Amino acid sequence: MPEVLHLGLPGADGLDFLRHFRARSTAPVIIVSARESDEDKIAGLGLGADDFVSKPFSPKVLAARVRAMLRRSTDLKSSPNSVKFGDFILDIDGYLLKKGGEKVPLSSKEFEVLACLATHPGKAMTPETIYSEVWRNQYGDITAVAVYIQRLRKKIEKDPASPEFIETVHGMGYRFSADAVHA
Repeated sequence: MPEVLHLGLPGADGLDFLRHFRARSTAPVIIVSARESDEDKIAGLGLGADDFVSKPFSPKVLAARVRAMLRRSTDLKSSPNSVKFGDFILDIDGYLLKKGGEKVPLSSKEFEVLACLATHPGKAMTPETIYSEVWRNQYGDITAVAVYIQRLRKKIEKDPASPEFIETVHGMGYRFSADAVHA
């Protein structure tokens, strides 16, 4: 179930709370805030939030965003149960990534981008295709895909500058290495 976080917590900073929460959980997080600056949105999304809703907002819109997140997590369950690569196991049903039995903290968007690529090993995907599948939106800022790829590489690659799992296909987009996936 997605978590809704208000940044204006009494006696605490919502972004600090998110940082600590993300270290323990991969649950989807929607930030609700009166803050509207790009910097606040980038900070929240950079710390692992999956969506940012500025006040004032319609409760119907917030409910629709929660339903969309639930739908995406349900859709992922129709994929293979797990993908093994390197020392990692991507557990689709459990909605988590493990390395050597230890949980690797991922935001839900990071998980969904990784699942999108890893469940199609060897297939080159454009940023537009990844954005459409993960964000379920035809229109939006597809540069978010590159941001999430960069975050994932920092978490799963031995050398993010020379990735072994998430490859760049120049002039096209990204591909999950088919050679990295094992049974």
